[in-house]
Amino acid sequence: MRIPKGFRFGGVASGLKPARRDLALVVSDHPAAAAGVFTVNRAAAAPVQDGRARVPAEGMRAVVANSGNANALTGPGGLDDVAVIRGAVADALGIQKRAVLAASTGVIGVRLPAMKVVTALPGLVETLGDHPEHAAEAIMTTDTRPKMAAREVTLGGKTAIISCVAKGSGMLAPQLATTLAIVATDAAITPRALQDVLARAVHRTFNMLTVDGDMSTNDTVLVLANGLAGNPRIAEPGPDLETFEAALADLLGEMARAMAADGEGATKLVEVVVTGAPSEVSARDLARSIAHSPLVKASLFGADPNWGRVLATVGSRAGSQGWPVDPFRARVSLQGVVVFERGAPADVDLEALRVRLREARVDVLVELADGDARATAWGCDLTYDYVKINADYTSMIVQRPDGMMAKDDKVANYSPAFKRTLLVEALKYIAQFAGQVAVIKYGGAAMVKESLKVAFAEDVTLLRRVGLKVVVVHGGAPEITRTLEKLGERSEFVDGLRITDAASLPIVEMVLTGKVNQELVALLNARGANAVGLSGKDGTLLRAEKRGLESGVDLGYVGRVVEVNRKFLGMFLEGAYVPVISPIGIAADGTGLSINADDVAAAVAAALGAKKLIYLTDVPGVLESAPDGELVRQITSADLRRRIDAGAITGGMRWKALAIQAALAGGVERVHVLDGRQPHTVIAELFTDRGVGSLVTAS
Repeated sequence: MRIPKGFRFGGVASGLKPARRDLALVVSDHPAAAAGVFTVNRAAAAPVQDGRARVPAEGMRAVVANSGNANALTGPGGLDDVAVIRGAVADALGIQKRAVLAASTGVIGVRLPAMKVVTALPGLVETLGDHPEHAAEAIMTTDTRPKMAAREVTLGGKTAIISCVAKGSGMLAPQLATTLAIVATDAAITPRALQDVLARAVHRTFNMLTVDGDMSTNDTVLVLANGLAGNPRIAEPGPDLETFEAALADLLGEMARAMAADGEGATKLVEVVVTGAPSEVSARDLARSIAHSPLVKASLFGADPNWGRVLATVGSRAGSQGWPVDPFRARVSLQGVVVFERGAPADVDLEALRVRLREARVDVLVELADGDARATAWGCDLTYDYVKINADYTSMIVQRPDGMMAKDDKVANYSPAFKRTLLVEALKYIAQFAGQVAVIKYGGAAMVKESLKVAFAEDVTLLRRVGLKVVVVHGGAPEITRTLEKLGERSEFVDGLRITDAASLPIVEMVLTGKVNQELVALLNARGANAVGLSGKDGTLLRAEKRGLESGVDLGYVGRVVEVNRKFLGMFLEGAYVPVISPIGIAADGTGLSINADDVAAAVAAALGAKKLIYLTDVPGVLESAPDGELVRQITSADLRRRIDAGAITGGMRWKALAIQAALAGGVERVHVLDGRQPHTVIAELFTDRGVGSLVTAS
């Protein structure tokens, strides 16, 4: 994300959460104009009460925001805590207290341990820099991913940047702010003009967003504009103000869509467009009502083309609000397919439409015939996970004696019947797998996100402790690409395989066997996994030969496994170690060869006679049709082959599928393809009846 001139970002773990960044700071090195939009909830949090009385204003310098604790409904002490934190930020930065704004998000009704924040501030200030991703992560609550973006605009002949970090997943309802967002820009604009454009931009974007219809106590959108772009200061309506407003609205629109897509438990982003309404007010109301309807949301979760619920919502809102709208004259489309027109259902291939409704984005279009007004709203589907997240939320969040918030989701919190079922099921599988070999290919998002790394390390340690013999084979393609780019080398891929020439081979080896392997071993051993790092060169573990393609393209120093040194690997397993293998093989002449980690995992699993081979990926598993088809929970090798031949499985997933077939042909009993973007999927797949990914068997 591009950073506006004169701004610094940072985020650290202050102890408000058990193990994640929870304190963000955005600082302007030059006094800035400020504007804000806040929740209209009468139970507004302390930082909202403090901030909304102080903007718009000149001379602002910083925004401090925390997650994990909302500082809402905490009495007069909540405002005292805001004052303490603002003062500490001012002291740490050497600025006036009045120049600091605050925001909070998290659990309502728990006093904010302000001194934890104060203690963490010096370290946070030291780390300030071009780190918007740290700030974005620090304000996440139930979000599954950070949200940030930027826009570039030309104002008065000068280039200005508008950037935003935001959070939003639950308690999103379409009225004023509906999120926590911090916008920074180096454009020069007066506080009054900034407040006006922000209000209009929020009206068009965040105010058209709904996840669950519940308004937060903490919704806050703040903008700091320090003027360092050097454009003539915008104070009145004109082309520059219009340009700035359009860019800001576009940016906030992207954030709104990201929040809808990341709604609590959501699997689909839903965009609702209403046209032909009698007024803008009615168009907005109808669009938001459709996006908010639990019946519409539930049907979209089930990929059910139940357009009747859409029109029923239109009719009910028109009737209750007195809008002059005739639903019988409307035309309704789902995913671009007309399902209702001329007062009657359209002739539709419902099965084909159901497939389309499984996509990650669903478009609902309602074309009325009652005027010229138009509006767009964003929402998401309503899933089982939404209910679970919000049913568990307050019972699982506890406050420790030191004021720190923690999640307590241990089995003891559940009903006796549930505990019995869970434990019996898990113990059955533990007994079955004791002493067996399980090979795990570790890659994708599970190697990137810190919380997923920790979850993976915990899974491996648990598997080892219940008697499984675990072998880990890791990839590292993103890290290789980043390193090559830093060194001025360009990565070239053919059919999903990286071309590795003589110049890049040492870099590939350095990244895989050095950085990635050593960091993974350290992570595992910090949790008692007893891991040992190995290159395929060590002990001639992976004998390899150069790999060619049918097209004749020379991949350079890319190989395929010829033989696995089973005796060498077995020595570590018998010693109760967890071998962690980097996918570098050794050719007959001693040359190193880079090997696809999927192939290495398959070859190792076959050589060891592994009962389980597990692939962690960036998709839920094997899908009916890439990239957003329905998950195939169980499939045979023959069915997988047919999908490959039909072209339904392509790119990197094709090589994985071929590796899976090789493993099964080599005697591996079961291969699991799991979504590595979710924590503890390895445990969930192995130790529960239903499992969480795709199971591939020989027959």
